[in-house]
Amino acid sequence: MKKSKLLYLLPALAFLSCSDETLTDPQTIEEHTELIEANVEVAYPDEIGKISTVFFAGKEISIEEIDGEYIYEGDIKLSPEMLSRKEPKLVYEPGEKAPEKSVGRTSGYWPNNTVYYAIDANLSDKARVTDAIKHWESNTNLKFVLRSSQSNYIYFTPGSGCSSYIGMIGGRQNITLASSCSTGSTIHEIGHAVGLWHEQSRVDRNKHVQILYDNIQSGREHNFKTYAESGYDGKEFTSSLDFGSIMMYGPYSFSSNGKPTIVKANGSTYTVQRSALSSGDIQGANSMYPSTTTVAPTYINGKSYILYGVTVYRYNDTWLYYSRNLGWKEVVLRSGYWYYK
Repeated sequence: MKKSKLLYLLPALAFLSCSDETLTDPQTIEEHTELIEANVEVAYPDEIGKISTVFFAGKEISIEEIDGEYIYEGDIKLSPEMLSRKEPKLVYEPGEKAPEKSVGRTSGYWPNNTVYYAIDANLSDKARVTDAIKHWESNTNLKFVLRSSQSNYIYFTPGSGCSSYIGMIGGRQNITLASSCSTGSTIHEIGHAVGLWHEQSRVDRNKHVQILYDNIQSGREHNFKTYAESGYDGKEFTSSLDFGSIMMYGPYSFSSNGKPTIVKANGSTYTVQRSALSSGDIQGANSMYPSTTTVAPTYINGKSYILYGVTVYRYNDTWLYYSRNLGWKEVVLRSGYWYYK
């Protein structure tokens, strides 16, 4: 983020273009034969797919396609509607009519701090879900309610690995849990579902860790980009990288040779934990979902958010958008669409 400030959690997620520029068949950059090993959470532990560079919320990112699904950083799923192969038009001129399907209508927050959920009858060890939910409820301002007829909800279901979508994407969104996914992994995936990203991708991480690229599987380097390298910048909720975060990669994630891919700045290894939310995780989640239950979140000046499919920066209680052609321009949100002011 050049002048914007993206936290290790992005407070709001939304759909991008639904036009014919959304993903169909991603371009293959490289075919891989290695298996993913020593990862804490991975959507497809025994498969490696095709890597594509796409646009998400107006920024370029690298994703992996496996079985028709689009995976980011190992366990984060992004729907095709969230992605575009070409840079989409996300902000419109005053008076210009926005295409009906150009931007989705959900902001990514779970309104009223309430997450609705259901559990697949075929999911083994349902206690890991209920225990993870109890942990979230006892430590944050979020509450989880069994779905009755709500249209937006999390669905815990069996899968080949551990995975989740980011934020509320609208409709049913799966959290997949293989039998090997623990209660701690379930807490981690719920973290993604409410908007948390991975801790090791924070902007200032190079002050605290070394990434050993020689040990990373070929083609997997994109999983280790900071948010600055993905076009974002700024400070985090916590003052330094939180090795205790339940959202932190393990030190051997995506290793090609059994050696560490992440070590501390002094070269020593660390132990990843999947027991509980850290104080930093709790601080971040409660900053997104404050104790006062409101439909509309409180936005903080000096931070960036992804709202209605667009990365915008909060400045002096206004919104700014960065365009390569126009630079920083003030924008306003009208009926779910962004317009230049």
